[in-house]
Amino acid sequence: MNNALEAAFLAILQEELVPAMGCTEPIALAYAACRARAELKGEPVRIVTKCSGNMIKNVRCVSIPNSGGLVGIEAAVALGAFGGDLERGMEVLETVTEQDRARAKRFIAEGGCRVEFLDSDIPLHFIVAMTDETDTVGVEVRHAHLNVVSLKKNGVEMLPGRPRSEEEEQSDRSALSIEAIREFADTVPISKIRPMLDRQINCNMDIAYEGMSGEYGLNLGRMLRASYPDGVVTRMKAYAAAASEARMDGCDMPVVINSGSGNQGIASSVPVIIYAREMNITQEKLYRALAFSALLTIHQKDYIGKLSAFCGAVSASCAACAAVTYLAGGTTEQIKATIDNTLANIPGILCDGAKISCAAKIATSVDAGMMAHFLAMNGKAYEAFTGLLKEEAEETISCVGYIGKVGMRQTDKEIVKQMLERSRKARG
Repeated sequence: MNNALEAAFLAILQEELVPAMGCTEPIALAYAACRARAELKGEPVRIVTKCSGNMIKNVRCVSIPNSGGLVGIEAAVALGAFGGDLERGMEVLETVTEQDRARAKRFIAEGGCRVEFLDSDIPLHFIVAMTDETDTVGVEVRHAHLNVVSLKKNGVEMLPGRPRSEEEEQSDRSALSIEAIREFADTVPISKIRPMLDRQINCNMDIAYEGMSGEYGLNLGRMLRASYPDGVVTRMKAYAAAASEARMDGCDMPVVINSGSGNQGIASSVPVIIYAREMNITQEKLYRALAFSALLTIHQKDYIGKLSAFCGAVSASCAACAAVTYLAGGTTEQIKATIDNTLANIPGILCDGAKISCAAKIATSVDAGMMAHFLAMNGKAYEAFTGLLKEEAEETISCVGYIGKVGMRQTDKEIVKQMLERSRKARG
């Protein structure tokens, strides 16, 4: 691989494999609120948050880390405003204290927060505006979780230049392909990927162990281990599900994310790590497989976008199980067959928001991916034009991505509509 391409792929990994505490959508809201608060002279007396449908569905059911069990948009912005640390980025709530939590709860109880629907064609889009009765500050975020495109104080824009598009916000992805990703995984010097992958292994396995031992969600990981005690696939599913459940249920341990998602970070790494350890695969080979899985997840998600009605667990688990094929000595054609076999089976699980049941979707997707892997290693693959499958796996990825981003757009709107309708009924 030429030096320029290697450098480009390393830049992609550095950009995407970053630590985040808790579900990334409420953390993004907390960050924006913290950013707005930094511009105010006094303490906010009102905060108005306008959110796109995808933001609403991904915040409404997850516990916010370091919050004492708080849930929802109001809690995320209040905690960010009263206790956030801007310098910590996606770990903005790491320094929240009991006093901050009490202040946030009191602010919400006093009616200081209001949430409004933002009718936007951009899935990841929100505006946090706050006032201290002297000044008003508004922060607008589009496309990516920390991508602040506008910061206005008393109506005056404080950021230079124009808002940038999603493509301008990220490193060049145009050279990503299955073959190029494999070449990178085969040839990149380990010293160039070890630090970021050591962080991924440590963070994502630590929360997996916490999920297996703690009381989170339905304890799906422990149930899988108890009900199906034997087999590497069960352990791959169980630890990935446990990590997701802990994260969705408010655990304050960080996760190294992928494509803006902690669940995708978990699903693209934990199954690969478990497989490699169970099979006594060398650490060097594990690093290469994790790099492969991470880039293949990013490659698939580039077609779909950060948020959609297409569950990202499918893309990430597909990549993880293709990486298992890589670890098992599979050829490039067998890797492609693993991808095709997975997408012939589950070419779209609905994303109905972030919540503890995301763990079950990860377990289901890993199960499908490993079935695809076993078929591929035995020379079995679904033929082109079986359902959505194309002649080449690259075309299949593009096709499924288009459906996830464009074809399921109306589905996404209907999911949000049902959620908002239920919320209105609950309020009476």
